[in-house]
Amino acid sequence: MSKPKSTSARTSASDPRTASARPDDTTPAMCFDRATLAYGGRVVWSELSMTVQPGEFLAVLGPNGSGKTSLLRALLGLAPLAAGQLDVLGRPPRRGNPAIGYVPQHAGFDRDVPLRGRDLVGLGIDGHRWGFGRLSRADRARVEAALESVAARVYADAPIGRLSGGEQQRLRIAQALVGDPQILLCDEPLASLDMRYQQEITELIGDWARDKRGTVVFVTHDVNPVLGLANRVVFVVDGRWAAGSTDEVLTSESMSRLYDAPVEVLRVRGRIVVVGEGSGAGFDLDEPHHLPGHVGAHA
Repeated sequence: MSKPKSTSARTSASDPRTASARPDDTTPAMCFDRATLAYGGRVVWSELSMTVQPGEFLAVLGPNGSGKTSLLRALLGLAPLAAGQLDVLGRPPRRGNPAIGYVPQHAGFDRDVPLRGRDLVGLGIDGHRWGFGRLSRADRARVEAALESVAARVYADAPIGRLSGGEQQRLRIAQALVGDPQILLCDEPLASLDMRYQQEITELIGDWARDKRGTVVFVTHDVNPVLGLANRVVFVVDGRWAAGSTDEVLTSESMSRLYDAPVEVLRVRGRIVVVGEGSGAGFDLDEPHHLPGHVGAHA
């Protein structure tokens, strides 16, 4: 089965020496050129070609095990390609790149962990060192600015384990932004959050992208919370992929090719719903089995 592809481009540029340096208009934020990722004998995705420009918001979609988080690992220099090429800001990916901020999936802290909110944010500056160091005056100012940017100063001195899931996730975003990155990678940042906090977290990330002209890669199984922000999407499933705008990728024809089964994509009251043909119900694209007729959530 043929797979839809986006056009790719390659541009060389100098590697930014500091996280505060902003990209110019000619250097893509990231460029995948026939990139293949494999673990052992299993191909996660094959010959992925896609260019993301500075300031774009990319939503990464697909079921569990399809390689969404692996795409982030490749950008972080943690998962080398089996074939093809990947450039990040004009250079091969590397570990510890200060131009990249990372927001992990939400996971609660133990209530008694001896860590304040501002300590968690400070780890974005000195987390590579052993133990807790003493931040310089300039670094403390950066922490305060990051806390202010996510409206978290009011609980910055509270034990992290006593905060709500949404408050903790705000602090994780501040931790990712404290180094003034150019690219923000978000791995299911809305998971386990209620609708109110999902909206707040999405707005925070969208505001940063607009204010800083930053590039966002947002892994999610539900595109609807970021539908108004995403310039483009990439959908990966069973080694196949499609990349482009939401109107290009999230169509009945494209999704049917990806799932190798009849699929209908509906737009209902501003939301996208994926329906297995003949089932009359939406099915969950985050399930490991993706056959029409399985009842689940919106896409």
